[in-house]
Amino acid sequence: MTSPAQARPARRVPDASDLYFRMALVAVAAVTMFRLFWLAGRPIDLAPDEAQYWIWAQHLDWGYYSKPPMVAWMIAATTAMFGDNELAIKIAAPLTYIGTSLVVYAIAARLYDRRVAAWCAIAFVTLPGVSLSALIISTDVPLLFFWAVATWGFIRARAPGAGIGWWLLVGVACGLGTLSKYFMPLWLAAGFLYLVSWRAERVHLARFGLAILAAVLVYLPNILWNCAHDFASYRHTGSNADIHGWALHPFSLLEFLGDQFAVFGPVFFAVLIGIAIQALGGRVDRCRALLLLFSVPLVAIFCGVALLSRANANWVGPVYVTGTVLVVGWLHERHREAWVQWSVVLHVAIAVLALGAGDIAHLAGTGDPFYRSRDRVRGWATLGRALSEIRTQNLDLPLLGDDRELMAELIYYMQPHPFEMKIWNPAEHVRNGFEMDQSLPDQPGGDYLWITDRIDPTEMTDRFDSHEQVAHVVVPLGQGVLREAWVYVLRGFKGYPRARAPADGATTAPEPAG
Repeated sequence: MTSPAQARPARRVPDASDLYFRMALVAVAAVTMFRLFWLAGRPIDLAPDEAQYWIWAQHLDWGYYSKPPMVAWMIAATTAMFGDNELAIKIAAPLTYIGTSLVVYAIAARLYDRRVAAWCAIAFVTLPGVSLSALIISTDVPLLFFWAVATWGFIRARAPGAGIGWWLLVGVACGLGTLSKYFMPLWLAAGFLYLVSWRAERVHLARFGLAILAAVLVYLPNILWNCAHDFASYRHTGSNADIHGWALHPFSLLEFLGDQFAVFGPVFFAVLIGIAIQALGGRVDRCRALLLLFSVPLVAIFCGVALLSRANANWVGPVYVTGTVLVVGWLHERHREAWVQWSVVLHVAIAVLALGAGDIAHLAGTGDPFYRSRDRVRGWATLGRALSEIRTQNLDLPLLGDDRELMAELIYYMQPHPFEMKIWNPAEHVRNGFEMDQSLPDQPGGDYLWITDRIDPTEMTDRFDSHEQVAHVVVPLGQGVLREAWVYVLRGFKGYPRARAPADGATTAPEPAG
């Protein structure tokens, strides 16, 4: 007879590859759990853009004024499962970065080895820019995921014996990425540049064309939506670069570069610049060339945009999918893994200090150095509750606003949600989604409850027979900062001024770039 010990199967000893993957998975999961606990335990109000994405999610479509539809679809999915609270709206961000980090692992495992892959995944999920993005639901979240998937599929598709399915994966990922943010076609441009730059890679051009066709087919509904809406998204995205002539703005360029040191980490971005300079002076193998072409040209393009006008720090976010693999792999080849490890420690410390700055400042009895940067997400819920009570006293009056950000926050935080709220638009501009769909029509005779953050109301009150201020709501945000709103009853709309010039003092701002 065999003993119980003899009857048990022998335990398989995990190999190093399994251990590296497990190390990456545990690290990514731990970071994600910390972010989820922080979001749940320290609820913060929605930023104006997040509130507007939630509004879009209430009526799903193939496009919106300034963005393609993916972010609204994600919010619709998470709020259907978890409700309409702030955590449910944001939760897709940290969860999606789990997938993005693991795809980064897969990319590095194909190009290097699993030890490098593990550190790539850990480094990526702890990047300062990712730590910030993971707490905000935005178009960058799905864009980085599909950028990573397209890159991984591109690497697999070019392997000997790879089937056509990998090229279809590339195309579908690019199509979904373009439904996330209009920067995804830059990935296709980088892929094409890579294939034509190497004679041995040109054999893949025909199948790459198939991937482009798949991408267009996936993305086609948004094209049709734009055709039906006067190409609103495309015109808005183009106007956000705001390039007029050839005047140079060196300080804008310096600010943009400084932001990249903050977003990608000081060591990583410095190494990325060094690798790019080194590549200019010598031959580059195809592996490094691939990572370079999916990283450095995008930085260069937006450096040019910053020099001519302005560029937001997050516009090159996709760079850091491949940029992380490039930097970590380059340091590994030079036996400088300690640089990676200490950079990860630095990035985690930056994130913890930024998130805990308020508590640290309170204990130290000093001002929060990041307080001003968080003003945009403070006091909205309190303001919404106060205005909801005022609205109950004037239920017969439709609501009127004049600022996109204030309207988005009020529609989310006021109860019941005033989805029908109109926006003042005397110049008949279309600078945001409200002006496209909810402009106050030039039809004299209406009465309205106007909610505004303007100190001087005369530009609007002059266009009504009578007006009465019924409330002034003040929400202290701390450190001498206030969030204020004035409420007026406006009766007898006279119509807009006959001259369709932009109204002086108008606070409505265009939506940010998509």
